[in-house]
Amino acid sequence: MPDRSVPTRPRTLDLGPILRDSRTSIVVTCGSGGVGKTTTAAAMALWAADAGRNVAVLTIDPAKRLAQSLGLHELDNDPRRVDVPLASPDGQLWAMMLDTRRTFDEMVSQHSTPERARAILANPFYQVISSSFSGTQEYMAMEKLATLAATGQFDLIVVDTPPSRSALDFLDAPQRLSSFMDGRMIKLLATPSRGVMKIVGAGFALFSRAVTAVLGGQLLSDAAQFVQLFEDMFGGFRERAQATYELLRAPGTKFVVVSICEGDALREASYFTDRLRTEHMPLAGLVLNRTHPPLADLAGGTAEAAATKLERSAPLTAAVLGIHAQRLAVRSAELHMRARFDRVHTDLPVVEVPALPSDAHDVPALREIGARLTGA
Repeated sequence: MPDRSVPTRPRTLDLGPILRDSRTSIVVTCGSGGVGKTTTAAAMALWAADAGRNVAVLTIDPAKRLAQSLGLHELDNDPRRVDVPLASPDGQLWAMMLDTRRTFDEMVSQHSTPERARAILANPFYQVISSSFSGTQEYMAMEKLATLAATGQFDLIVVDTPPSRSALDFLDAPQRLSSFMDGRMIKLLATPSRGVMKIVGAGFALFSRAVTAVLGGQLLSDAAQFVQLFEDMFGGFRERAQATYELLRAPGTKFVVVSICEGDALREASYFTDRLRTEHMPLAGLVLNRTHPPLADLAGGTAEAAATKLERSAPLTAAVLGIHAQRLAVRSAELHMRARFDRVHTDLPVVEVPALPSDAHDVPALREIGARLTGA
């Protein structure tokens, strides 16, 4: 463990070698909402495609920012080729947005007979858990990631995760959902006439009536049918979940935490960093978006004094000097918050991406961000 009592300047994160390296096959971005994860993911994917790699960027965020920034009208559950001129003729860029229900449906169809798949897809209980059960979206995101990786079609897959702390739920979701699917409780509720239920007898009958009163008899009936249909697939959930988890821990995977220099976002970034390290995930470093480095070598006090002096004789110059002084004040606050973060995570590489004049909503802006991320 590093000595966190001694503040040291963290190493600068250079994502260029990581994105260019043929051994890097997956990059996962995570961070709180509104810090620019989607833009960062798109910029990294575009940069890698410009470098000659065949890249797919997968977004779990239901917002349409990724499609818009790449000049697409919409994205769906299948990778779509992005028609944009690339620096290398060998590069390709693909983009897609996760459709949780469709991914679940495809998994069912792939791992069961056509007749059983049709029955499962039509089951009301399945229709509920396939779209709204806690952890389903994150599980299916990892299922889609594993499926894309298994095809071997792409050199690099960049994953844009959901906002807020749930961005790390995909580390827990496979285990949580698979435990639910093949767990004892759902089987006991759904098949009260078998196994241990015969032993419990009257006690369970009272419990079952109580559950039925709350949830409704039809839901329990649908659950019973679902479990019977899905029984052969239960064991595969844990196996697939473990395989996906190991894929995330593989040397070819890199995690990038994204934040801005604000207190709440940096606290979330600290949580993500600690959690990833606890899980022994390959953490590349931190991207600090929308920072405000000074644009001129002029002290804030000097700028303010000059602005006051020139307010009447040269109002435009005074306004520029005032803006510069304000920027320095913002930068001072950013450096203070970053110093607090650095004291805790002394060995975490960091790269800052200065704020652009406007939101990154097109390919040139993404290339500008990519250049900042890679030191180009």
